[in-house]
Amino acid sequence: MELFRSEEMQLMQLLIPSESAHDTIEALGQLGKLQFRDLNEKQAAFSKTYASQVKRCDEMKRQIGFIEEQVEKSGLPMGGGLVFGGDERHIELDVLESRLGRLEKELLQLVENSEQLERSYHELHELQLVLETAGSFFDDSRSRAGAMDDPSSRESDSNHSDDIGVPLLETMSDQPKSVQLGFVAGTIPVDKLGPFERLLFRATRGNMYLKSVSVGAVSDPVTGERLEKAVYTVFYAGERAKSKIIKICDAFSANRYPFPEDLSQQHQMSSEVTGKLRELHTTLDAGKLHAEGVLREAAAELPAWNEMVHRELSIYHTLNKLSVDVTRKVLMGEAWVPMVERRAVQDVLHQAAIKANTSVSTVFQPMATRDMPPTHYDTSKFFSGFQGIIDAYGIAKYREANPAVVSTITFPFLFAVMFGDIGHGLMMLMFALWMVLSEKKLGSQNLGDQSILGMMFGGRYIILLMSVFTIYVGCLYNEFFAMATTIFGHTHYVCAEDENIWNPVDMQFNESLCPSAFESGLVLKDRGSPYPVGFDPAWRDTRTELPFSNSIKMKMSILLGVTHMNVGIFHSLLNQRYFGDRLSTLCEFIPQMVFLNASFGYLCFLIVLKWATGSTADLYHTLIYMFLEPGNVDCDGQCPENQMFAGQGFLQVLLLLAMFVSVPIMLFPKPFILRKQHEERAGRGRYAAVQGDEEGAALLAGDGHGEHGEHGDEFDFGEVFVHQMIHTIEFVLGAVSNTASYLRLWALSLAHSQLSSVFYNKVLMTGLESQSGGGIVLAFAVWAAATIGVLMIMESLSAFLHALRLTWVELNNKFFAGTGYKFTPFTFARVSED
Repeated sequence: MELFRSEEMQLMQLLIPSESAHDTIEALGQLGKLQFRDLNEKQAAFSKTYASQVKRCDEMKRQIGFIEEQVEKSGLPMGGGLVFGGDERHIELDVLESRLGRLEKELLQLVENSEQLERSYHELHELQLVLETAGSFFDDSRSRAGAMDDPSSRESDSNHSDDIGVPLLETMSDQPKSVQLGFVAGTIPVDKLGPFERLLFRATRGNMYLKSVSVGAVSDPVTGERLEKAVYTVFYAGERAKSKIIKICDAFSANRYPFPEDLSQQHQMSSEVTGKLRELHTTLDAGKLHAEGVLREAAAELPAWNEMVHRELSIYHTLNKLSVDVTRKVLMGEAWVPMVERRAVQDVLHQAAIKANTSVSTVFQPMATRDMPPTHYDTSKFFSGFQGIIDAYGIAKYREANPAVVSTITFPFLFAVMFGDIGHGLMMLMFALWMVLSEKKLGSQNLGDQSILGMMFGGRYIILLMSVFTIYVGCLYNEFFAMATTIFGHTHYVCAEDENIWNPVDMQFNESLCPSAFESGLVLKDRGSPYPVGFDPAWRDTRTELPFSNSIKMKMSILLGVTHMNVGIFHSLLNQRYFGDRLSTLCEFIPQMVFLNASFGYLCFLIVLKWATGSTADLYHTLIYMFLEPGNVDCDGQCPENQMFAGQGFLQVLLLLAMFVSVPIMLFPKPFILRKQHEERAGRGRYAAVQGDEEGAALLAGDGHGEHGEHGDEFDFGEVFVHQMIHTIEFVLGAVSNTASYLRLWALSLAHSQLSSVFYNKVLMTGLESQSGGGIVLAFAVWAAATIGVLMIMESLSAFLHALRLTWVELNNKFFAGTGYKFTPFTFARVSED
């Protein structure tokens, strides 16, 4: 397994006999090590050799989708997937095609019959509701009419003459025989009842009477949905009113049902409807049981059918990428294969020939090509997350240096510089260990690649390393939830008056114990023995803590940034040496190293020297006046502390000259040398073409994939020169902007430390100082919520994104082309995952 450079690839030609083509491609799909090139890319899909087989598989795929939909509607569980192979597969595929056809036809008939029966059942159910509810309307009216005919009740009825039902019945009894009232009964959704009544009133000019009663949720016969409905009865006079009412009912999707006026006919119809409902209910139950049995049998084998059809479809799609030699009955294909897998592929082809019982085996031979091979890294589960970060920026060009290798260390470390805290690192470590130890359980669940938990699970090893480095950097910062620790011993600072007094807490609570601590400060007990690891705990919560930590972290950010960029430039040297590009080494790598290190590399040297010697030199002043007044280090004697070593002024002049010389070296020589080399190749090619030399003619044809404007025998000097000029300007300006960009390490580290300190001092300590049980619990809850929500989630995400930017921009742009394409082999494993 090679990670620093992609696997070596070879373009192979396959000559496959037609009779064993299917078995051969199936065996290669099970191996999953070949990426086939589409030799029929410009050919229409319907005119390809195996278009009919693809159409056949698509039809079976559609049928399986229909059956899956019916199984999901019924709520039945799916069975487990199976793997088919051998001659059994061919028989099963043919049988499956006919079985799916019969099963689809049967299910369609069952669904259609079930829908018709359910519609009839719902219609009869609504009719029953209409008969019961509308019948009560008429029964009530009859009882009122009988009461009016009774002389003893006339007086009481006169008191209710304002009832809307009474005038209607009186009108019906008093009006001439030639004029009779008609009525329409049915059901309507409750939410449409108001507009329905208003439109009826306007259309008939008030010559109607509507009676309605809500009957609750009822299944609609048309849609099958449960709707809140009401039974209505509309009384009208005249045929014109009837036609208007019927049109309005149809417009409002109000179902109309027959309702006899005769009471005996109503009872007879009600009994008939009740009987039919019982019959339909029995028929529907029997149909559901039958359909459930059919679907249960299909559900047990559905995943296996689905996998088989997808495998066959992928096989025929791959076969359509091969060209057909009709005369020799051979399929010709081209595929990329890793060099280390060639023996395994040959073994599989041999076994496939034996299995297919063919006299001619597949020819597997290398091909010469100038096309750029795909990029493939055989990554482990630990390394795949880091590789994914780089692939998100761009796929590495074939065999160029892989940034993921160095990023395995630099990425989590840069994150930790911005997020360093022992306590926060331990919390992150526990979360990462939970995902790592539960990876089998979590991996078996469908977390989803786009979900937050799915993305974190995919990067569990990245989080693990980030947490480890966070704890390490937290030890350097000496921070544990914004508290100083004494893991590596007590402070080395003591009272200037009495070296036995060293506890800063005692001195804070008793100022008379060491008055000089509040005037001139503490002193080191032994200047040659600083604190062994990280910041001395005595700096915590002092007036000089922030200036001290800012100075350290800012200088450390510059040191890390320049080192990081030098690593990127060194990777470009590794690429140039591997590809034999000596010209780029002389005209790019060397001047780039000189320019970067003569400026910011020199600044890093001064920082380390200042730390080692305890100098009080102003490095800002030194670097600025290095450009404004070359050679003048001590400001003509006004700032002698800036003179850190003998000969510093002369060295700065040399470095400045080296910087100015390196820029034209990066810009001018390479385009002119490339033009001269192209002219020489073109001259040799023309001479060889005259002499009949095929190799020389190939030189004339060119690489076909040359860089810097070379495309075959074409060479655009202007394009090459502009490209080199852009590259030079980008590097010169980037040396400044990229170095400044690394100051984000200092800024985010400061923000993280100060936020943590605010939550600790202003929230947690305030609750503890209240000496109240409820106050302490509340303060701890608020502190924990702020720590998890703000620091562990928001701050960690911010630090992650900034570390990502430093990796993608500041590191990768020094050497990484990212113009490759990923190796995507034909494999059944991807079919099973889908």
